[in-house]
Formats: sequence, C-alpha cells, structure tokens
Amino acid sequence: MPLQIRGARAGQGIFGWWSTEKTDQQAEARSYLSEEMIAEFKAAFDMFDADGGGDISVKELGTVMRMLGQTPTKEELDAIIEEVDEDGSGTIDFEEFLVMMVRQMKEDAKGKSEEELAECFRIFDRNADGYIDAEELAEIFRASGEHVTDEELESLMKDGDKNNDGRIDFDEFLKMMEGVQ
Repeated sequence: MPLQIRGARAGQGIFGWWSTEKTDQQAEARSYLSEEMIAEFKAAFDMFDADGGGDISVKELGTVMRMLGQTPTKEELDAIIEEVDEDGSGTIDFEEFLVMMVRQMKEDAKGKSEEELAECFRIFDRNADGYIDAEELAEIFRASGEHVTDEELESLMKDGDKNNDGRIDFDEFLKMMEGVQ
C-alpha cells in the first residue's frame, strides 16, 4: 500500500505551503498572461506584501485589483478568494493572485463582449422591435457586401431561432454568436 499523506493536495507535495509546484490553474493563468503583465502584477502584489512573506491578506486584494484596473464587487471578491485560496491559508500568494486576476480579466472581457453584441443586435434590429427577422438578417448581409442565398438565410434563421417563432431574440442571438467569437 502506497504512503498517503493526509491533508496534502495533489500537486502540493507533502508540505503544500512549501512546494514550488504549480497547480493546473496556476499554470493556465501564467500561459494566459504576457511576461510584461506578470511583472506588472508582481509589482502591484509586492507593494501590498508588507512583510515580504509572499502573500497578502484577503482585505488587501480589492485594493490591488482596483489599482490594476479591475472592479470587483465585495461579493465577487469573496467568491474569487474562496475559489483561488487553494491552500486554505486565508491569504493569497502570488500564484493564487495570478489565477484570480486572469479570472477577473476573463469575466470583464465577457461582459464587454456581451455589451458589444448588444450594440450589434440593436443595429441589426432595424425596426427596434427586439427581434431580428429574416428580412433584417438578409439586410445585414447585403449591407456587408456578403452574398448569401435564400437557402443559406433560411438555414441561419433556423439555426438561430431556437423557439421557432420566426425571429431571433437577443438571447438566441447571443447563443448564435458564441461560435463566431
């Protein structure tokens, strides 16, 4: 029977707090960021690591994130901290901080892209009735110079119109655009 150490998490070694191994989340976070961004985040992190111990308190995280252009609410911050404090220390080390920043950046980008899609939807919805119908969809393609056949338009409408009411509402439009982005 292999030796099992209670309390050690996968990827943390026997002494989780002592291990230099990165978790999958931490490796993924680093791959998402440029070296320049990592250096910028490290400088901000170090400003709040008053004792040089390599971690910051939960209280200080909101300040650091706001300084880096993020705007988490208290609830979002609590949820993020709960998710990224992998060692359960109640503090956030730099690798956990990177995971948190990447999550916040992705969430902010998602919100912005949804805002952009809402603007597109308003433009495409020529009569402002809250729906894109087949005629408006055809107009979108004509305006863009893209030639589509009636069959292709019908297929697009069928794919986008999930409730089969003959038009595409905003939620259906978002679903339709998920594959495009």
